[in-house]
Amino acid sequence: MSKRIRRVGSIKSELLKKSREATLAAVQIFNNPNISFKSESYVVLMIIAWTYLLHAYFRDQKIEYRYCQLNGKRREFDRTKHGACKYWELERCLNDPKSPIDKDTANNLRFLIGLRHEIEHQMTTRIDDILSARFQACCLNFNAYIKKLFGVGKGIEKHLSFSLQFSTISTEQKELLEEHRDLPKNIQGYIKDFDAKLSDDEFSHPHYAYRILFVAKTANRKGQADRVIEFVKSDSPLAEAVNREYAVIKETEKKKYLPMQVVDLMKAEGYPTFSIHNHTQLWQSMDAKNPVNGFGTMVAGKVWHWYERWIDLVRKHCQENKERYS
Repeated sequence: MSKRIRRVGSIKSELLKKSREATLAAVQIFNNPNISFKSESYVVLMIIAWTYLLHAYFRDQKIEYRYCQLNGKRREFDRTKHGACKYWELERCLNDPKSPIDKDTANNLRFLIGLRHEIEHQMTTRIDDILSARFQACCLNFNAYIKKLFGVGKGIEKHLSFSLQFSTISTEQKELLEEHRDLPKNIQGYIKDFDAKLSDDEFSHPHYAYRILFVAKTANRKGQADRVIEFVKSDSPLAEAVNREYAVIKETEKKKYLPMQVVDLMKAEGYPTFSIHNHTQLWQSMDAKNPVNGFGTMVAGKVWHWYERWIDLVRKHCQENKERYS
């Protein structure tokens, strides 16, 4: 074996080692109850992990992943002011036609990259719970790809255990998370803008955000209560039965309303003179169709649909102007 082949193999192994270590560090920090700087640390470390993973893949496939310019037939590599070669950042890796990453996983990573840009220069608060579905998807995606590209033995699931919780999620907590009330404005705007650009299928894909429904389980027989959480396939009879029994609505499929449906709802609730004109004046005065506000979305690039959040606001408006619309 030539020295060059040994060196290529050695660099690939080192990249994979650092990639796995960065992922494990990211998850351990996020699960550590004594650390409050969780999301910021997680995002930075996972971007490093994925960057090293793709560098290892490109090196294995003999794909050049250094920035360079062609000078005739000769490549001249871009370098830092200290003379080191400039390697591709994660976004450049994802943009390459030879990237092995699927679209939905790439969407998840592009979200984290943009989030890092928003948080790297300023302090943030209360984004851990809001973004946990996307962080979970990132972990699962990484483990799947490192095994797919470099073998099952490279998986990291055996090094991690399930994170235990000291609290339950109440209705009030759930509503708090959905409203994003304490999110910094720049983070709130970034999330809404990014999600608005995704199709419904892209937004609901588990590679983009991994959402789980937790149902308290009572064991019927001895030996059944070994696990706190039981995972079932979303299309299984059990999952369908749970959805029917508890009237669970998938969070990835937000209910949408056409403008006239909003008006009809208000009329049915006791505001018969509330008209489509009144509705138009209201949303225009509040700039409600601005994607940053998260009140609705454009469907098929043609028709605007309103979310439940907007219905609540219209209802409040009607209640405050009851004499006008009764």
